[in-house]
Amino acid sequence: MLENVQYPMSGNDGLSIDDLTEILHRDDGAIRGIKEFTPRNSADQEHLLENDSPHSSASFGAQSFQCREEGKKILEALSPEETRERYEKLTWEGSFAEYLGIVVQNPAVTQNAWQRIVAMIEYFGISESEEGVPHYHIFDDPFNNGKDAVFGMDVQLNELVNILRAASMGLGPQNRIILLHGPVGTAKSTIVRLLKRGLEEYSKSEEGALYTFGFKVGKDHPEYDPNDPNKIRWCPMNEEPLHLVPPEERGLLALKLNSSSANGDFEIKIEQDLCPHCRQEFNELMEEYEGDWRKVLEHVRVRRIVLSESDRVGIGSFQPKDEKNQDSTELSGDINYRKIAVYGSDSDPRAFNFDGEFNVANRGLLEFIEVLKLDTAFLYDLLGATQEHSIKPKKFAQTDIDEVIIAHTNEPEYLRLVSDKKMEAFRDRTIKIDIPYNLSVRNEQKIYEKTFKHLRDRIAPHTLELASMWAVLTRLEEPEKSAVTLTEKMRLYNGEEVSGFSEDDLERLRQQSHREGLFGISPRYVQDTISMALMRHRELTPMRLLGELERGLKNNSLIDNEKDRERYRKLISIVLREYETIIRREVQEAVAADTERLEALCSNYVENVRAYVESREGKRDSMGLLPNESLMRSVEEYLDVPEGRKDDFRKELLNHVRALEEKGKRFTYDSSERLKKALCEKIFDDQKDALVLLRRKSAQSDPTLAKEVERIVSYLVKHHGYTESSAEEVLKIATDLFAD
Repeated sequence: MLENVQYPMSGNDGLSIDDLTEILHRDDGAIRGIKEFTPRNSADQEHLLENDSPHSSASFGAQSFQCREEGKKILEALSPEETRERYEKLTWEGSFAEYLGIVVQNPAVTQNAWQRIVAMIEYFGISESEEGVPHYHIFDDPFNNGKDAVFGMDVQLNELVNILRAASMGLGPQNRIILLHGPVGTAKSTIVRLLKRGLEEYSKSEEGALYTFGFKVGKDHPEYDPNDPNKIRWCPMNEEPLHLVPPEERGLLALKLNSSSANGDFEIKIEQDLCPHCRQEFNELMEEYEGDWRKVLEHVRVRRIVLSESDRVGIGSFQPKDEKNQDSTELSGDINYRKIAVYGSDSDPRAFNFDGEFNVANRGLLEFIEVLKLDTAFLYDLLGATQEHSIKPKKFAQTDIDEVIIAHTNEPEYLRLVSDKKMEAFRDRTIKIDIPYNLSVRNEQKIYEKTFKHLRDRIAPHTLELASMWAVLTRLEEPEKSAVTLTEKMRLYNGEEVSGFSEDDLERLRQQSHREGLFGISPRYVQDTISMALMRHRELTPMRLLGELERGLKNNSLIDNEKDRERYRKLISIVLREYETIIRREVQEAVAADTERLEALCSNYVENVRAYVESREGKRDSMGLLPNESLMRSVEEYLDVPEGRKDDFRKELLNHVRALEEKGKRFTYDSSERLKKALCEKIFDDQKDALVLLRRKSAQSDPTLAKEVERIVSYLVKHHGYTESSAEEVLKIATDLFAD
């Protein structure tokens, strides 16, 4: 019941959102169906609290009262002061003169779209990646705890940011379309989504603040409303307020602002014209005040804006529809026929809807989804928007725009573009950035770990690692040089050391394979297969998942020929061999991790070596321990000690033992790493035969071996994260391998 609910507090600031969510979902059965009831006085309240019959209307009323009181406590714990203060900052409104003061204090408020997106990326932080290039934290998805984080793309993302940075400096890319190109499932949409979300959050910060303006509606204005005498007609393009300054005055104003600026590193420039709507308002006021633009500015109000894709402010996105239904007005706006009656003419720019995606995205970013599926006429509009930074709506005036245009497309559409000579102008104004699949197993694995982190208890060790290996192998080209295998190439790309290969060899391999990562299996196929496998299996093991991946190939709609399908099947066999290597290593480690047996074998070997050396030195009589030559040689074989060197080796070992004893220390199995390794290998070889034997017989037939199996399983569970069932499966596979 609610009276027993404890409400956790978040420090001294009241409840957090997570706390509130937990409270609202806790014991919801007690709340469901409660009727509204308001006690008239304290006597009523006491009566209701005493009458706790679960079936009485009074009981329901008491519960309702308690719910309301507990709800009040929650709301009282949430302080609105911080929210109110933040709201006031984000909705600031003032005069044009006040805005000039803001510009002097923070000239970055006048940034153009390219400058803003670069400043936003840097705002979220930069570090150095494993590849030695900048790693931009915006692509770690700081907004959703890494839900949409992009892995293994630092080189490509650095190329993207460098292009954006060059554009922000006016070096040319600002007149180009940025085209992200790659196969399906390579995070192209995710990259743009993170940039859009970053702009939204950055515009809420003091560093990323930006402003627009509007005109106060006078009594003679066609849209004047006596019931709302303070009505303001805001700029439909959310333009920079400095655009209100007449061209002949801009140079002097910019000079004064830059000389007074608190930040001398940023140069204020006033470059674009007013949109047709605001130009009409401005010109009518200029006519009224006979050209005194400073009086016109008395009608201007400036306000802060927050970029928002959902509110269609500064961020837009466009996805092509059926070719027969594509309409250019979706991009550049259209006439508002209802406003024609207000303004008396369809040529009045105020009778126009500035609601096309080009208009909406002004001051921010416009995303074109599957851009190469656009009708050709659309693509030409896009060229004008990027090259001239202006759009020409149908039967309407030229309109300046200030926005970053990023498009993305898949491989088939891009190949059609390349083969179409009519599209040379489009290709010439496009900067293509390849966004390939991951070629690093480690980074590919991060994608799946992120997706299934809430189900990690149901996924056995190495399951996601092996799926990642297979996915990466499908994306690699067969090496031209026979000296390197496909598996070795995969390891090199994963940053692992491979004997006989250097960094120069790795770079040569990459240069020989320009299309790697632009083909192969999509992460989505692996994610979908894992999801379905988790529905069928309580615990997902590597063997089960590899089987599911192979079975699903026949229904994969992206594989269009049997040759590729057969290649992917063969690669699963390669991954299975890698899994066998992992199993051998872990089970060998578990078998040899019997410290009692290790210590006993070490002590036995050292005592035999002591007896052997001392008898050769004449320090032992015939009654002493007789050295066991067979035992000593069985250990020394693992140490690669030849027969002719055994005497010297044993003498050196005993000298080491005696030196420790003189210091009051005892020689143990881990006193020598070389000897420890040899002892582990010997114990493993001794035990693996017994394990194979156990595999062929019933565990109950040999309690000693059954106990050993239990110890090995426990070790795998404790040190490698297996469950008992998955550890038993691993041990079963390992014993089959040992038997072979």
